[in-house]
Amino acid sequence: MRNKLTITALLALGLGLIACTPQAKLDKLKEKRSNLKAELADLDNQIRELDTKEEDVLLPLVRANNAREGAFIHQINVQGEVSSDKTVMINAEANGIIEVIKVREGQKVNKGQVLAEIDTEILSSNIEEVKTRLEFAEYNFDKQKQLFDRGVGTEFELEQASNQVSTLKSQLATLQTQRSKAIVKAPFAGVVDEIMTNEGEMTGMQSPLLRLVNNKEVEVGADISEHYYTKVKEGTKAKAYFPTLNDTIDLEITSIGNYIHPTNRTFRVKASIEDNDVLLPNMLADLYITDLKLDTALVVPSEGLLKSQKNEDYVFVLTKSGENYKAKQVFVDVISRHKSEAAVKLNKNEISNGDKIVVEGGRGITDGDIVRIQ
Repeated sequence: MRNKLTITALLALGLGLIACTPQAKLDKLKEKRSNLKAELADLDNQIRELDTKEEDVLLPLVRANNAREGAFIHQINVQGEVSSDKTVMINAEANGIIEVIKVREGQKVNKGQVLAEIDTEILSSNIEEVKTRLEFAEYNFDKQKQLFDRGVGTEFELEQASNQVSTLKSQLATLQTQRSKAIVKAPFAGVVDEIMTNEGEMTGMQSPLLRLVNNKEVEVGADISEHYYTKVKEGTKAKAYFPTLNDTIDLEITSIGNYIHPTNRTFRVKASIEDNDVLLPNMLADLYITDLKLDTALVVPSEGLLKSQKNEDYVFVLTKSGENYKAKQVFVDVISRHKSEAAVKLNKNEISNGDKIVVEGGRGITDGDIVRIQ
């Protein structure tokens, strides 16, 4: 009998120890928390039933904008600049003193018009000297040929005389070409933008004389990311905004670069402008290139797009629920984003034109929540 009592006491002690283990305490706390949650939910329901004003205070506050159906355009925005292949610095091609400058700054000139002349007195003297030597060389050649034909002269002497004539003719042609370079002519029609020298000054080859520009045909160029290389083609529509003029011009891309810059991973695009009378080379421009245009699309506010834990895009669509709204989570496929809008594609027709989309406060709500709109 005594042994049975001992065994019973030991069993009771073991059960008491088990009941006091950490796991048992944790289970009791979880049960208590569950009971408190249920009690709190019941109290919230009672408060909503008794005080509608209090209910509105407890509801999440969100801001919403409307979805729309219509055209969607995506544009690439980059900074560009105006350039012209007819903006040139005209340099001297002969050595000498500037004898006369026949134009003034701002003057319009035609192609081939004389702009300036360089004194060629020394060249002219050299030309006359070579002409004299050439006359004698030709006379000598004729005599050598006569002697050779009579069998008196040698073939070597004849070839030597012929070579002398050829050499002097070449020298004369070179000097005459140099003298022609002393007359500076306009390579194309344009305007004399700046004159860098004065009459009477000494100049040399490659010394700058004046700048000639023709801005009738210019280009707006910009570097854009290689990400858009397959999306931008010749003929792609674009707009150029010029801050200096506060004006915008419609353009088309006319040239696509064939080289990716290794440093910034960009390629060059250009748009030509003809009959220009206001744009100047190196003028800055904001270039907007349309790389995507959808005639019809479902468009939602881009700030309303959220990411799920699976990296899926979704929005909250609001439907009327009494005096407030019910939030529904709708997953979407984003086609493109531009500025404050995003074109999306749906698996189901869960968003319609004019539906309200949560754009602020969406991170604090869940599917099915009742919310207020500010």
